[in-house]
Amino acid sequence: MPILEVSGLSKRFGTVEVLKGISFSLEKGHSLAIIGSSGSGKTTLLRCLNFLEKPDSGRITVQGETLFDAGDARTQAEQEIRKKRLNFGLVFQAFNLFPQYTVLKNITLARELLEKESKKTTGRAAVVKEIEAEALALLAQMGLTGKEKAYPHELSGGQQQRVAIARALALQPKILCFDEPTSALDPELTGEVLRVVRGLAQRKTTMVIVTHEMAFARDVADHVIFMDEGQVVEEGPPHQVFGSPKEERTRQFLARYSSEN
Repeated sequence: MPILEVSGLSKRFGTVEVLKGISFSLEKGHSLAIIGSSGSGKTTLLRCLNFLEKPDSGRITVQGETLFDAGDARTQAEQEIRKKRLNFGLVFQAFNLFPQYTVLKNITLARELLEKESKKTTGRAAVVKEIEAEALALLAQMGLTGKEKAYPHELSGGQQQRVAIARALALQPKILCFDEPTSALDPELTGEVLRVVRGLAQRKTTMVIVTHEMAFARDVADHVIFMDEGQVVEEGPPHQVFGSPKEERTRQFLARYSSEN
C-alpha cells in the first residue's frame, strides 16, 4: 500500500481553477519530484497536502487513513487540522526561520510546544533534553555542528535552508515536502542544499520535491510528475520522463528549459 494517495484533488481561487483533478500515489521511502513551469499549480498542491489550503474536491490518504475528503465534513474539522499537518513536513522557498530565535530554538520550538500541549506533568525536563539532543544530531546531519547558538541573520542562505530542513525533520513527519528549496539561493549555495536532500533520499526519506533543478530530479527521484495548467500531464520513472517523454507538452517544457539553461 502506498504511504500517500491523492485522488481527484481540485482547487479554485475565484474563477481560476489552479488544480484540476490531481491524482497520484507515493511509496514509502521513495522520492517524488514534481516539475513544471511557474503557475502550473505545484506550490498549491504542496499547500493542499500540508493543509495550508483547503481543496475544493478530492481526497488525501496517508498510510490508509483518510486525512481529507471533500465529501466528508468530519475530515475537515479545524481542531484536527494541526494533527494532520504533523504527517507532513514542509520546507519553504524562503526558509521562514524565526529571526528572534537561535538555530537550536528554531529546530526545537515546535516539538517543545507540542510537549506542553500534551499536559504531561512529569519528566518534562528529560523530554526537553531529549528534544535538544535530537536537534543537535540533526544539525550534525546537516553539516551545521557548532551553529546551534547562531541566529538566522548570521548564516548564509544555504545554511538557513539546511536549518529549515532540520526543523521540518525534527517533527518526524511521515512525508517531507520541499517547495523549490534552492530557488532563493545562488549556484554555490544551491549545491549545499541539494547534497543534503540527496543524502535524505539515500536514507530512504519519503519526500515530495517541487523543483526546477532538472538534473537533480533526474538523478535523485524515484518518480517524476510533470504538471501543466493544474493537471498531471505525464508521470513515470525519471529515465522515461526525461529520456523519452510521451506527451508533446512535456517535450516542449524540457526543450524550453534546456535552451534557457
